[in-house]
Amino acid sequence: MDAGHRELLARMFEAAVDAAQPARRIPLYLPEAPTGRTVVIGFGKASAAMAQALERAWPGPLSGLVVTRYGYAVPCERIRIVEAAHPVPDAAGLQAARQMLETVQGLGPDDLVICLVSGGGSALLPLPGAGIALEDKQAINRALLACGASITEMNCVRRHLSRIKGGRLAAACHPARVVNLLISDVPGDDPVDIASGPTVGDPSTCADALAIVRRYGIALPPGALALLESGLGESVKPDDPRLARVTTHLIASPQMALEAAAQVARAAGVTPVILGDSIEGEAREVAKVMAGIALQARRHGQPAGAPCVLLSGGETTVTLRGGGRGGRNVEFLLALGIALNGAPGIHAVAADTDGVDGAEEVAGAYLSPDTLARAWAAGMPPRDSLDDNDAHTFFGRLGDALVTGPTLTNVNDFRAILVT
Repeated sequence: MDAGHRELLARMFEAAVDAAQPARRIPLYLPEAPTGRTVVIGFGKASAAMAQALERAWPGPLSGLVVTRYGYAVPCERIRIVEAAHPVPDAAGLQAARQMLETVQGLGPDDLVICLVSGGGSALLPLPGAGIALEDKQAINRALLACGASITEMNCVRRHLSRIKGGRLAAACHPARVVNLLISDVPGDDPVDIASGPTVGDPSTCADALAIVRRYGIALPPGALALLESGLGESVKPDDPRLARVTTHLIASPQMALEAAAQVARAAGVTPVILGDSIEGEAREVAKVMAGIALQARRHGQPAGAPCVLLSGGETTVTLRGGGRGGRNVEFLLALGIALNGAPGIHAVAADTDGVDGAEEVAGAYLSPDTLARAWAAGMPPRDSLDDNDAHTFFGRLGDALVTGPTLTNVNDFRAILVT
């Protein structure tokens, strides 16, 4: 890849991540201090950084508990930071969820709960419903991640198999005032889908969750199935009086990140085209569509002429069929490369803004017109790698992996296709 093209793509990704940093966003949304206590709770990949930013900006006393992914903790003085597993939950997350419910017990109407929510909170706050063990929750989570379900579908199921998600944590805070500060990692930015909505009302039902489970042929453990079929797993609804004092603010989103990347492109003399911040679908199918748009731009100047960059966000899905090392962003990128088939003048990056694509400590990768040729020369047939869901190995061996380490934020997928 031409160094100039990769450098521009890298700067766009960095701008997208920087735009969603908690240190930038939290001070803009500080609530009014209460006459009573201020208690901070949080969950997600960005929650520790959010807690640190809040501590530095908050004018009075506070205390609390936040759970984040292993490796994503940052120092805080008054808020306790706990690390747990993602994307498959573990015992540390289970204990943190129990302690979080204990933290908000006994609050009064003069108290304030500030809830710091970001993507990844679903796995980090695993408190199973009645009759469900942690091992059951882990198995269900693995099945959801592998079946090709959308994030909205996955979170609907999670909410109805939980004792803390789907508004239950907000209900436990009653009668205190609750202020949610959210960094969105979901298409459409619906608060109920960000970390499965522990502190917002949920309009979906057990019947909805059961339909999703049946649609994807997921075999639930007996306790989980009974919870859905009986309706005992019903979540807290938006009109529940215990949620009357809950307010929610979206402080960072995928659209903000795309607009920041677009500014970098304009400064470089490249026309940005934002295709959407909430694109979903099977990663390899989305890639075919994106390849078609890129080729149209290259050949016919539509929707913009070269040089231009096609920007998009959202959350694609991968239906696992192989046994390789992959993630939805690198799967998209490999499928994009196959669809472009070495077309000249088209370079791309696809990465997760949290620094982790799939279960790998790799954010994503870069693609260039010679990627496929280099892969063949290295003895890696591109189609075989795609069929095995092995795109991390593919790009890693080519030296094209994008490794950032923890970014301390999360506005989900970032894709940039540069047409020159």
